[in-house]
Amino acid sequence: MRNHQVVSVWLEGELGAGRLAIGSRLPGERAMAEQLNISRASVREGTRVLEALGVVRAGVGSGPQAGTIITANPALALDSALRLHVASTHLPVGDIVQTRLLLETWAAAHASPESPALRSATALLDEMDAHDDGPAGFLERDALFHVALAEATGNVLIGAMMGSLRGSIAEYTQRLTTGLPDWEATSGRLRREHRAILEAILSDDGAYAAALVREHIEGFYQESGVHGSAGT
Repeated sequence: MRNHQVVSVWLEGELGAGRLAIGSRLPGERAMAEQLNISRASVREGTRVLEALGVVRAGVGSGPQAGTIITANPALALDSALRLHVASTHLPVGDIVQTRLLLETWAAAHASPESPALRSATALLDEMDAHDDGPAGFLERDALFHVALAEATGNVLIGAMMGSLRGSIAEYTQRLTTGLPDWEATSGRLRREHRAILEAILSDDGAYAAALVREHIEGFYQESGVHGSAGT
């Protein structure tokens, strides 16, 4: 085990034992180095890795925001990893489609009609109707809309996973638009499908909403020439 990894293992143990929690501050650099029997440089490197993973936030100066605080933002780490894998083609688009179907049909079936996240979803659809800024702007709002539906489930992990997929979804769907025969026709159909999905959720018809989401996702990829999604 590399010295900087000692910090991650130590923090995992402290969190698991309940001695530290989200919002807790880590000991000072010198104290951690002495406690873990590693150099201060290794402590610093380990802390930077944890910060990149969204586990801690390193503050500077003095006062309430000083010191390194445990924040736990799993979406940040997942987003970085997924974007790199998609960019390097190590993560096939077909696999992402299947993952989307798994997550998003469940989310549609379990989204709460009373969730504040659905207000954000509605606003995003209104923006899609009001702004004609091409595929890039449309698909960015599209990805945010799907994240909002996941957040409406109240399941923090599902929301984080969809949040981490957002960047990847927007990027590769943007690339796929080059294979579409008529973007205006496709975007019009997607707008109608979004509204129908949202209406089903607001009507507390989760089963119907899940079926609509499956048709919505598979339809786009089939039209753009991607194969490998469930049922194709």
